[in-house]
Amino acid sequence: MPWDMVRAVPAIRRSPVDFLTATAARYGDLAAFPLPRTPVLLLNDPAGVKHVLVDAHRRYGRATPQYSALATVTGQGLLASDGETWRRHRRTVQPAFHHGALSDVAERSVAAGARLGAEADARGGAPLEVLDATSRASLEVVGHTLADADLSGVAQQLVDAVGRALELLVARAASPVPVSWPTRSRRLLERETARVDAVCARIVAARRARPAAAEGDEREDVVGLMLRAGLSDAEVRDELVTFVVAGHETVASSLTWTLDLLARHPGAQERLHAELDEVLDGGRRSPGWEDLRALRYTRAVLEESLRLYPPAWVITRRALEDDVVAGVEVPAGTLVIVCTWALHRHPAVWEEPEEFRPERFLDAARRERGYVPFGAGPRLCIGRDLALVESVLLLAELLRTRSLAPAPGPRPAVESLVTLRPRGGLHLLVRGRDGLRPGGTAASR
Repeated sequence: MPWDMVRAVPAIRRSPVDFLTATAARYGDLAAFPLPRTPVLLLNDPAGVKHVLVDAHRRYGRATPQYSALATVTGQGLLASDGETWRRHRRTVQPAFHHGALSDVAERSVAAGARLGAEADARGGAPLEVLDATSRASLEVVGHTLADADLSGVAQQLVDAVGRALELLVARAASPVPVSWPTRSRRLLERETARVDAVCARIVAARRARPAAAEGDEREDVVGLMLRAGLSDAEVRDELVTFVVAGHETVASSLTWTLDLLARHPGAQERLHAELDEVLDGGRRSPGWEDLRALRYTRAVLEESLRLYPPAWVITRRALEDDVVAGVEVPAGTLVIVCTWALHRHPAVWEEPEEFRPERFLDAARRERGYVPFGAGPRLCIGRDLALVESVLLLAELLRTRSLAPAPGPRPAVESLVTLRPRGGLHLLVRGRDGLRPGGTAASR
């Protein structure tokens, strides 16, 4: 009944991910919300999700409230756009994410991991605020990927402005006041968006002033590719902001939860250390591109973290035509919601779904059903491989000579914003491993 939705509003505002998970648990894999005018379907059936995202993807678009709200900040970048605009931009930037370009990402990821470790070491045993630290490390990698330069200063300004704009966006979505009203939050959002525009203009101008890479150079950066393809400054701006959201926010979030899970599961951490010792000469050398294939358990740790804490915790689509999903008729115009958090805990797919068990991902087949941390189908995140390379090698470099433990105090609650974040931050203790100097070689005994 519609009144059920009215009564649910406080729970939705308090934690939308908890509300959607509870709804799926109560009503099953397909739950229709009693809303006027627009049919809304919560889809938690693994085969149905594959149908919508992969098999029948042409019948579904992104004209949804989620992506329309994001477009307020990102514009018509890859995250929010559809149709020909999306296809043209995707083709343009694809070469920056080919495997040939990822070896450079690997090198920068190891350097970022080393600097993150040095930052932790310098604290002399004091707890490290992990989200801030992983955000800086991820920014170091994404800055080079986007514009082939050390953009630590200007990119940090962009990340900060985008972050403030997204916080305002989430706050407005939770407010009962119509978004069209000239409220203070709307004025603040417009101000932050203007700051985003100004910083992007500086990045584009700086990139125009440098020589373009030779055509076919696999190391070409994203901005260089877009400028060479003739995209307008406005289009380049939208993709820059999109990659900050999709390539920086998500990696920082996933690394944060991965480190937290390892700190709270010493058995998994010991197994990861054993792999790092075996692959990296007893932890005495840094990892590299050539080590990725051997770091199977390290990758499994990351993938299990992405299962439990998917940064993109909700995916939405709009039915463009009548369809049938999991035996249920879905009229054109229906808003389909996939709560990735709930899907990744489906008891028919995952044994002990709430448990952190990285070994389940040592079997590659585990990724083939009910697992969509990067989406699926043609709209699979373009930066998936980059994120995996970056995260695995950064994790390996940080932990080859260090161990993790929870800091004193309660574990923070999960906040479902644009990505999943620890409310109030997350602190961990980062210590040197016995017999190894943090960031270096074997210690003298």
